[in-house]
Amino acid sequence: MRRLLFCIFTLNATAAIAQSAATAQSKKPLDHSVYDTWESIGERLISPDGQWIAYTVDIQEGDGTLYVTNPDTSYRLPIPRGYMAAFTADSRFLVFRIKPLYTDIRQARIKKKKPEDGPKDSLGILNLERKTILRAPRVKSFQLPDKEGDCVAYEAEPAGGPKPKRPLSAADLYFSRGDAADGDDAPAPKKPEGADLVFRDLNTGHEEHWQGVGEYQLARRGNLLAFGLIGRPKDSIVTRGFCVWHDEETDTILHSGYDYRKIAIDDTGRQVAFLADQDSTAALLHFFHLYYYTPGTDSAQLLVSRTTGGMKVGWTVSENGDVVFSRSGRRLLLGTAPVAPPKDTTQAETEIAHLDIWNYKDDYLQPMQLKDRDKELKRSYLSVYDLERKTFTQLADIKMPTVVPSDEGDGPLYLGITDFGKRIPLQWEGRTHKDVFAVDPVTGTVTLVRKDVDGTPTISPLGHYIAWYDMKERQYSTYTPKGGVRKISVGVRPLLADEQNDQPNEPDSYGIAGWTKGDSAVWVYDRYDIWALDPQGAGKPERLTSGRRNRDQYRYVLLDKEERAIDTRKPIWLDVFNDSTKYSGFALLNGGRPLYGPYTFRRLIRAKGADRFLFTRETFEMPADLWVGGEPSSGGGLSSAVCISAINPQQARYNWGHARLVHWTTFQGKKTDGILYVPEDFDPHRKYPMITYFYERLSDDLYHYLPPSPTPSALNIPFFVSRGYLVFTPDIRYTIGHPGKSAYDYVVSGVKTLCKNTYVDATRLGIQGQSWGGYQVAYLITATHLFKAAWAGAPVVNMFSAYGGIRWESGMNRQFQYEHTQSRIGATPWQRPDLYIENSPLFHLPQVTTPLVIMANDADGAVPWYQGIEMFTDMKRLGKQVWMLTYNGEAHNLMERRNRKDIQIREQQFFDWQLKGARPARWLTEGVPATAKGRTWGLEADGE
Repeated sequence: MRRLLFCIFTLNATAAIAQSAATAQSKKPLDHSVYDTWESIGERLISPDGQWIAYTVDIQEGDGTLYVTNPDTSYRLPIPRGYMAAFTADSRFLVFRIKPLYTDIRQARIKKKKPEDGPKDSLGILNLERKTILRAPRVKSFQLPDKEGDCVAYEAEPAGGPKPKRPLSAADLYFSRGDAADGDDAPAPKKPEGADLVFRDLNTGHEEHWQGVGEYQLARRGNLLAFGLIGRPKDSIVTRGFCVWHDEETDTILHSGYDYRKIAIDDTGRQVAFLADQDSTAALLHFFHLYYYTPGTDSAQLLVSRTTGGMKVGWTVSENGDVVFSRSGRRLLLGTAPVAPPKDTTQAETEIAHLDIWNYKDDYLQPMQLKDRDKELKRSYLSVYDLERKTFTQLADIKMPTVVPSDEGDGPLYLGITDFGKRIPLQWEGRTHKDVFAVDPVTGTVTLVRKDVDGTPTISPLGHYIAWYDMKERQYSTYTPKGGVRKISVGVRPLLADEQNDQPNEPDSYGIAGWTKGDSAVWVYDRYDIWALDPQGAGKPERLTSGRRNRDQYRYVLLDKEERAIDTRKPIWLDVFNDSTKYSGFALLNGGRPLYGPYTFRRLIRAKGADRFLFTRETFEMPADLWVGGEPSSGGGLSSAVCISAINPQQARYNWGHARLVHWTTFQGKKTDGILYVPEDFDPHRKYPMITYFYERLSDDLYHYLPPSPTPSALNIPFFVSRGYLVFTPDIRYTIGHPGKSAYDYVVSGVKTLCKNTYVDATRLGIQGQSWGGYQVAYLITATHLFKAAWAGAPVVNMFSAYGGIRWESGMNRQFQYEHTQSRIGATPWQRPDLYIENSPLFHLPQVTTPLVIMANDADGAVPWYQGIEMFTDMKRLGKQVWMLTYNGEAHNLMERRNRKDIQIREQQFFDWQLKGARPARWLTEGVPATAKGRTWGLEADGE
């Protein structure tokens, strides 16, 4: 294949031009009041015919807007609070939900209303030809057929008050060209079991209505609707049963049953399957059965129950496993599980001991078991019912829990994966080795393919090959029942392993792009290029791109979500990113005019039936606006791309900034990169304070737009830059066993290099980091007096105590982090205690002279918050200047917006005090005693 051709292409739209420094001086700096209304592009979608674009403009707090536009005309319709939009298959309608007013939602929260008593969404249906909107209240969900058919099915919560004497009709809905009253004020009934279901023909307006509906499913072609009637409390009108609506008739196909779940309809809309529970709600055990129906038959047929031949003894159909028809409709895939023992109701709760029992033989530690308890209780195991042979076959089981179908369920071979008996090393290795099996979906026969694979096995789309990359062998291999195992990447040079791996672990691969049609080739990545490998191992590997010479990285763009294999007969689009310049773009595999330049391009989307594309383009200076390229009929590609949004016009009123790529050589003689952010009104003759923020490698973000958001923990870069700070983000690469010294080598060398410039004030340097960055901050202030102020979020300071700790969000032990991954020690504490001492800031705290703020939250699920406590109490004991912020009930990174806003204010106050000489806030000088908690926050300046 031909090498990709490159040129820098200027889009046919007006781009934001950086203001001169003289002009920028008249602009105001960002403050904390700007956050809520700052905009971003959220949802974006194209109609199948490429004629219509819908996208949302979201603000950080408040009401967003759904926009509908036709790129070929001037038509543009704003729909306040619209979201979750979808086009019909013929591109004539747009269906969406409408949120209640943000103020109403906020008031409901203030009044502590339950969700069922709060304001509800509405449904909107936009007729794109007539430009009219139909609206329905209290909508919980809706479904559109994605193949064909102009119809919608939606579920609405029943209105409060007396039951209507007639079903809802079109007259109850509101038609308008604009916004309408929500009609959401009526309270919903308490604990409703069933909802109102509406099917609407979008062309004629004809509707069908049902009450007391539970789950429902609309066929992909819109020709059948299936749903369960489960009634409502104290409602004798609605009878229970399972129904289908087709040919304008409602048929009750199962009259027995109390609950109905996991409805499946085949691709043609001619077969229905579902699970039904025949036991009353008072039963101690509930057994679901699989039922099957085709239009024209009298009733649903029982296919699988716990007594079906082939079902394991003591097992039953699982209510938690999905029911799926295979692509051809000849197979039904479902889940099964062991029957759970009933809960013992003979003992009083007060008489039962509550404890966790840890056993060294357990596969997983107790915290991980408890974290996954609900998931494990709901775990199901794949089985298949063959509708032609009328046979049930169990495929997965407890010892082989993962079975992956192929060819959308129709494949001749399925993939079986298990780490059974190999799970205990997970706590110190961070992953497990897998045994790989080939599974016959007809007979259930299991054939061992390879033991102890150190990687992730996959199966080709049609099921002809099982493939995997083994991290120890650093090779891709495939398996076929006739040919056995073959290595297929032997001829690839350079190797496909991660070239930049700096962790004490075998390097992983760069991944698989996909398989081509007919399972004829598998496309894989190296650092820069895409390779086509012959799955038989006979043909020579073919390099499809030529990126290595110029350090251009190519990655395949999946434009069709339903695509199962790469069609080489069609245009193939690739993401492009240059390691050196940080330019990015999109390009065609076989040439053509690429879109490439000093921007970050994201999310290329193509219309299903036309050559029209959507994407966003951004830089640090320009927000990520939405662009549309190509023509619906002419195949113009991206050459005619135009911008169709204009978010954040208010940014022009603020002193923003610029991002510059910088290079330097570390103390150890290694060349590296970083980003220096400078204010828009930057004057090289002034001296600026500088904050250094880092994690591992951030220079690839050179052209990323960073909105001024109250961040969960990271430095709010545009905020500080706008207020007259320089911000430096250096890349770091690590030497195994010495992560602390590596951070010193890269960070301090970079800072000292920048300090050679007269505009950097070497006496006013700050440093900030979170998590792994927080650890490095803690280490650096023990190794240098260069920084005047430091801020460390969720730092690890004692690698001995942290080594045996728990990551509470997953329940995993932290040993793997030190032996094999990010902490990069590469040994246990008893093998190399010297390395644990060397890299633990705790043992070097007497050397600290830098004032430090720590954030350590009491619900941190990644870093035990006692690490922050250890650092705080020991620095306090040593008489160092130290503060600690603990946000109650908060996670590793702050989740609640109120807390994010709070920490932004405190961080500004701390750095302004230390680096700009501002008056300190009272929380810094006096603190906030527990007796004043919730009454005062200490944000006022000292002396006020």
